[in-house]
Amino acid sequence: MSRRPVITYRRDYEFPNSPSDLWEAIGEVDHFEDWWPWLTELRLEGDMLKKGSVLRGVVAPPLPYRMRIEVELTGCFPPRRMEALIHGDLEGEASLDIHPAGVGSNVEVTWTVEMMQGPMRLADRMAHPLLQWGHDRVVEITVAGFRKRLGPA
Repeated sequence: MSRRPVITYRRDYEFPNSPSDLWEAIGEVDHFEDWWPWLTELRLEGDMLKKGSVLRGVVAPPLPYRMRIEVELTGCFPPRRMEALIHGDLEGEASLDIHPAGVGSNVEVTWTVEMMQGPMRLADRMAHPLLQWGHDRVVEITVAGFRKRLGPA
């Protein structure tokens, strides 16, 4: 039996910003495409991030494929936690937890997603480490862009 084409991720990040400041920045959805070059065609259904909101967009990692995704917020507990289901070319679930850490915050991000596109599933079977590498570069770019956006605390 072959392994399912799944990427699981869990990592903690430290920020000098308070949980409330981070939450406020995360809510600036209209700036996401400016901060993160791998994200295009982003649309938010609803006027803010809250339970039931849906984000739709295209993820373009540093590999030759594009993924259309839909992120449905299934739980939103400002300024501490978001939970989401992911649909489209990726299927899975994700969460983001923000914890106070001294004068700053510790942010834990986790997700498990299965690649649904046929070519991606085949590529994963043949070169999972390369796909994991592309995924990890996108996450690094995301965190670096968010840190730059936040500036000094």
